[in-house]
Amino acid sequence: MQFRYQYFGSTAVDASATAQSFRFAPDLLRPLTHFDATLRRDGLAHLQFREALSALHSVVVSDMRARGRDKSAYRQWLEANEQSLLAQFMARAGELKERAAALRTELGVLREKKSALLQPFYRAQRKYFDWLYQAHRDAWYVLDPVITVHPDRLLFEAFSQDESSYCAVSVSHNVFERTGEMACGTTNIDYSASLYEEFQKIRGYRETRLTVDPGGFGVQLGSDPALHEEKIDLPDSWVRGFLQVSSAMALPATVLELHPMDLHSLCATLRQHRERGGPRSIRVELAPEAAPKLVFEPWNLELPTRRSQLVGEALKAPQTIRLWGRRRLLLLERLIALATRVRVHLLGTGLPSFWAVEMGEVTVTLGLSGWSANDWSAAARFHLLAPRHAIDESAKLAVAQDLQQHWQATPAQIAARTGLPRADVSAALALWTQAGRAVYDIAAGRFAWRELMREPLDLRQLQAASEEENAGLQLVLAGGVRLQGIDQAEGHLRVRGEVKQGRRTERPVLELDADERMTDAQCSCSHFQQHGLRRGPCSHMLALRLVAQPKIDALRREAAPAPAAVAEEDAR
Repeated sequence: MQFRYQYFGSTAVDASATAQSFRFAPDLLRPLTHFDATLRRDGLAHLQFREALSALHSVVVSDMRARGRDKSAYRQWLEANEQSLLAQFMARAGELKERAAALRTELGVLREKKSALLQPFYRAQRKYFDWLYQAHRDAWYVLDPVITVHPDRLLFEAFSQDESSYCAVSVSHNVFERTGEMACGTTNIDYSASLYEEFQKIRGYRETRLTVDPGGFGVQLGSDPALHEEKIDLPDSWVRGFLQVSSAMALPATVLELHPMDLHSLCATLRQHRERGGPRSIRVELAPEAAPKLVFEPWNLELPTRRSQLVGEALKAPQTIRLWGRRRLLLLERLIALATRVRVHLLGTGLPSFWAVEMGEVTVTLGLSGWSANDWSAAARFHLLAPRHAIDESAKLAVAQDLQQHWQATPAQIAARTGLPRADVSAALALWTQAGRAVYDIAAGRFAWRELMREPLDLRQLQAASEEENAGLQLVLAGGVRLQGIDQAEGHLRVRGEVKQGRRTERPVLELDADERMTDAQCSCSHFQQHGLRRGPCSHMLALRLVAQPKIDALRREAAPAPAAVAEEDAR
């Protein structure tokens, strides 16, 4: 998938002893979006802004995939030259034996002096790797970062090189003391690796100005040498991963409020110990009326978090959630000193987790896939857990127009303003999220309008139906799905059914919340027994969901409160 960007000039930094100015060049092919403001120098605003963007940079350049040496070029060369090399060797066999003997003698002498002789080599090797890191760091940026200007905040978003980590930085306008001309919207900015070094120079005694340059929008397109285009061949997996992150953020989760010092202890434990074998997980042990406890495997080190607590409904029974790819949490180390609150959203064992670090008016959200080698796009099907009942086109457009007008809103607020049922609003928001037009702000608990790409995304290509989804539809068409019953309790639904597939009969059970999102599920099939919900629901769950949806819609209509009551509840 190829994307085209057009910039007038390049991002530039002007610095002096008393001031520093960052001028980002926005994408001219996107709708008008610009921002101009000066950072506050009182308090910690400049530090929060600096550390947040530094954490964003750390996520973008992170790559924890295990790699061996790439020998493909050598094998290709050897295949082309093998015969000639063998002929040359046979012709010079005697000469080479004499030379090898002389070299062995010389090598023996060198070994005696290797400590002194190899020191320059080691210094040169270190210098080479330092140069390699600097020279090729620009190639690590798969795509220019996405920045969204909202009426009350800036939102920076980026994805890691290995596509297993996502980072969003939300910066409130209160961080700035002077805000100039502004046009809300989403754009890509010309962002280079050298900017990271400039961000490290932000200080309270220097005025720092941030500009998404509006001057570029008044240029005449043509042969101007300052005008340059970039065409990026972006893999579908990158965009698909971004959409899966957005879908996963909107799912129900177990939320922990972690004390910043508990996060410090977690990172310190990872720094102090290095595992040589598995399992390499963190067990989050939760119990009713008790502080959460973190257990580090394989050493079984226990880290009590007495200053942390579970947010939301109290637990009825003990629960254990295991997290893998834990060393990615070290990306948050720089934020601990400024953190005022840390909220951890856990979707379940082996499922993604989201770590929202609040620093006053700046919030950094780190989204981690189930484990480092499990990128967001390879097997994730979190969009299948979202509300899936059919809604008409007018309802979808009404939700989109309301969110575009207000930029950020909760489903309840949109339902009150549009008069649509809450379930229809949630389903429409799920569709816009999967289309890259909306994103869920996990820290604020609301949706925001954000167009990931300028061009409409081809969802058939990016979210091609999985084998399980296709198999579920075939089960419904074959008439092998029977709904046994739907139990209601406090707005939640428990859907039970039977699915006949050949000689086997599976008995899936679905748990749906008030927004018809699948919060939990069980099935007797081998797919669920092997993967759980880590790769999304199995075909039997999806088939039961399709058959039960008309009955679910009827129950929702019967239980729906009057519009006046909804408005009154939202006002409260």
